[in-house]
Amino acid sequence: MFRHVVMFKWTPEATEEQKATVAAELRKLPDAISEIRRYDFGADAGISPGNYEFVVVADFDDVDGYLVYRDHPVHRKVIDDHISSIVAVRSAVQYRI
Repeated sequence: MFRHVVMFKWTPEATEEQKATVAAELRKLPDAISEIRRYDFGADAGISPGNYEFVVVADFDDVDGYLVYRDHPVHRKVIDDHISSIVAVRSAVQYRI
């Protein structure tokens, strides 16, 4: 298995509606991209100051499955249309599980 984790901090201007739209659009990805084996995401619980505000954790059978997801036009459209404009900071890591 191969895991992808990405964390975001939103811009101060990001609205609650925009953040909700990100979640709604991400929710569609497992149906659109068959290589996704598990897909979890959500807002930070707000318990510890300084945390990132949102996380996505996606599992795939292998690196090739991740690459399909990474480059998939439906995924790219979510990033381009809903995420890029409200992200202040992004961090990601991929690893084998």
